[in-house]
Order: sequence, then C-alpha cells, then structure tokens
Amino acid sequence: MPNSIDFRPVILAGGSGTRFWPRSRRARAKQVLALDGERSMIQQTVERLKPLASLEKTWVITNEFLAHEIADQLTGVPRHQIIEEPVARNTAPACGLAAFLIERENPEAVLGVFPSDHVIADEPRFLKALQKGIALAAAGDNIIVLGIEPTRPETGYGYIETGEDDGAESALRVRRFTEKPNLNRAQEFVASGNYYWNSGMFLWSAKTLANAVREHLPETAPLLEKIAASFGTPEFENVFRDLYPKCENISVDYAVLEPRSAKGEHASHLYCVPAEFAWNDLGSWASLYEYQMETRLRGDGDGNVAESDGHLTIEAGNNYIYSPKKFVALVGVENLVIVDTEDALLIAHRDHSQDVGKVVKELGLSGRDELI
Repeated sequence: MPNSIDFRPVILAGGSGTRFWPRSRRARAKQVLALDGERSMIQQTVERLKPLASLEKTWVITNEFLAHEIADQLTGVPRHQIIEEPVARNTAPACGLAAFLIERENPEAVLGVFPSDHVIADEPRFLKALQKGIALAAAGDNIIVLGIEPTRPETGYGYIETGEDDGAESALRVRRFTEKPNLNRAQEFVASGNYYWNSGMFLWSAKTLANAVREHLPETAPLLEKIAASFGTPEFENVFRDLYPKCENISVDYAVLEPRSAKGEHASHLYCVPAEFAWNDLGSWASLYEYQMETRLRGDGDGNVAESDGHLTIEAGNNYIYSPKKFVALVGVENLVIVDTEDALLIAHRDHSQDVGKVVKELGLSGRDELI
C-alpha cells in the first residue's frame, strides 16, 4: 500500500449484543467484553489495524450506553472521534455519517469499515488482504468488500457472488450479494466455488461512499450532511439528536451495495478481495463454543469448553460453561450453554443459542431493565 494513501478505519460498535446475554448488557455489550483472550473485542479490532493506521485516524460509531466504556478502553483514539448515535439506525447512516465527516477533511481518504466484534486469526494475511483492498479503493470510484472463502454451507451469513478478475490484481468483480440463504442454496453456493461469505468489512474513498449515499439514500443524505457540517460546533449535539432519528433505518449492504440501475449496472465498481485468513463473527454462544473448540481452549475429552472456577462432568459432553466464581458439575447433559453471572443464569441448548436475544426482549417487555 502506498504511504501516500490516507487510510481511516471506521469501527462500527453500536450493537447491543443481546445474543450474548447475560454477560452482554446495554453498557457492557459484546464488543467491550473479553470473550476471546484478555483484551476486549473492540480493543483487538483496533490493535490489528495499527500497522496501517494510527489511533489518531481511527473513528468509532457507537451509542450513548457504550461510548464512555469504549473511550476508556481505546485511550489513544481522540474522544471527539467516538461518535455517539442518539438512536440506532443500522449501518448505512453510520457509514454515511463517517463518509460525510471525513469527506470534509479529505475526500480522497480511504475509509475502512470494520465490525467491532469479529475474531480474525493470521493477522499478517489479514493485513496483506487489507492493503490490496485499500490500494484498489484509492485507485478510483471503487467499492471493496473482503470476502471469506466459505468452509461450510452457513445459513447465517450473507454471500457474495463473484465473476471474472476484470484485470484487477487479487480482486474479483462482484455480481451480486445474497443475504442468509436457506440450506439448499448455501450448499449450491459453496459447491460453485465463486461465492464468498460477506465479512462486513468494506473499503472505499470518502467521496465514493458519500456519493453512493447521495445516490441511493436521497432523503437521508442531506440530513447526514447537515449533521457533518455541524460537527465541532456547539450545535452538533442538538443537530445530531434532531436529524439522525429521521434517517432511514437500513443496512449499508441493502442501501449502497445491492442497488443497481435499470441496466443492471452499479454506479461504482464493486470488487471482492478474497481473504485467506480465519474469520469468525462470534454471533452467538454456539459460535463462541465452536471457535474455542477449534482454537484456544479446545475443550476436554468430551467436548466441553469451560471458563469456570473448576468443573466436573459425568457422562456430559459438548457443553459450554462460563462461571468464573462458581464450581460447576454437569451430569448426563449434552449440548448446553451455561452462563452464570452475578445476577442472572442462562441455560440454553446450543442449537437455540440464536434465540437468546428473545430473552432480552421479554425482559424489556416485563420491565426487568436492571437485567438489561
């Protein structure tokens, strides 16, 4: 990557992480927890980007519940670059606001959009793929997505269909994006060999993304531009709170990447840079169990993964246990998730770990906010 490229990471950290309840709460969501190792997920995200961008060039989009904790964890990131959304509006307004803010400083700067809560192994390969994508994003009106080669027919991820390389070194033209297919289609995608998982990591210049938002979100773009224009003034907070809730609630994938003209063409050039590093979005307790079985903890002889003050299993297998202050004994049970915190205990079947977020919804409906 040429040294002249102005690279600005934008970390999306506004999620509530409800599927990791009861460890994840409004003010201690998944991204600020140390689910894998001693550092939090967002600390790991920022740390792996340091070889390509200083902390002074890093931006974070989060919410008012997490902003103070994130600022404490990321001490080198300027506080004014940790943006607190007054309401959640999905990823398109968040990415768009970052684009308009940075476009005012340097329209040619390359923005890298990164989720704050993914696990990436083999960081040298990650950086190599990222450098290729940054250089391509800086070379024209290009939008780059890092694609992960699928290892199984996963139905919980979005997929990228790719075409020819179109002369772009180490990049493939994107034909279309497909959100979370059923099992049969996912099997077809994996067998075809030209589909990649959508990692949610995107690269584009500030002006390219800003123009794409102007094109595809014509009602939201003026609101974001007004917010960006007030940034750094005493009016910013009031303008932000007044206008941001009026923005369309939509993901950047649906809003910017998928729309095409009547001729089937996209205004920007869409490329996928295939990534050769191990990746996991840690979307549930089950995925954390699977990741730790594959890597750090690897489990006991019966497939149990435990982070606890000791545990005993008798004819029990393939369970995930988190209980740092209690000894846990399991007898005759399989495929469970057991998470014990000071004020709550979760017991769920691993196959239903995606439904844990429903617990948080029910707690909200019943007024148990102290557990949220």
